[in-house]
Amino acid sequence: MGFIALLVVPLLLGLWAQSRVHSAYGRYSQVQTRRRVHGYEAAEAVMRTAGISDVKIVEISGVLTDHYDPVNKRLALSRDVYRGTSIAAIGIAAHEAGHAIQHKVGYSMLQFRMSLVPITKIASGLLPLIILGGFFFQIFDLIWLGVGAYLVLTVFQLVTLPVEFDASSRAKRILASEALVDREESAGVASVLDAAAWTYVAAFIASLATLLRLLMIARSSDD
Repeated sequence: MGFIALLVVPLLLGLWAQSRVHSAYGRYSQVQTRRRVHGYEAAEAVMRTAGISDVKIVEISGVLTDHYDPVNKRLALSRDVYRGTSIAAIGIAAHEAGHAIQHKVGYSMLQFRMSLVPITKIASGLLPLIILGGFFFQIFDLIWLGVGAYLVLTVFQLVTLPVEFDASSRAKRILASEALVDREESAGVASVLDAAAWTYVAAFIASLATLLRLLMIARSSDD
């Protein structure tokens, strides 16, 4: 029963989180801000408030592919966010600018997350080998390696949570203080960013559940 719960609960939570973020984004991407500020302008304003002038803002393809690249100091915004003037576009652009602020001020959790990236890439790269050898060829030592890999991934997902929540908090605060959005629009921004935050919570729970399942399998294989 516990094993099934570790499969079903994270799946349902993930589906719910994705549904919520797409619903919030779909709703508020249709609501234009009164000032008609574009996403890239909002990101510029947020970073300018923090004294950031060396981060390049670029337009990229895709939907909700927005991200901040701390290595190259590049803030990448999807087309609808970069060019959009909706509440959703402003909120997402400001959130990514929040990561740039974290980078500038040396926010400890972002630095910790960045330090985990190399080992996380290694752990992710090992997973196909672990699945093939551990489960198909019954090499049980590889299952324990899988436990180690998913432990790394789970820690990474856990560290991601405060990074994302903090970036959203910075975005909401600066958007309001710079009057880029009014009180009613601020509520919409909060709705979009809070919904997006749940996807990170769901990702952490899914990773933790997989780690626990692997532990159960590894321990049973040793019996």
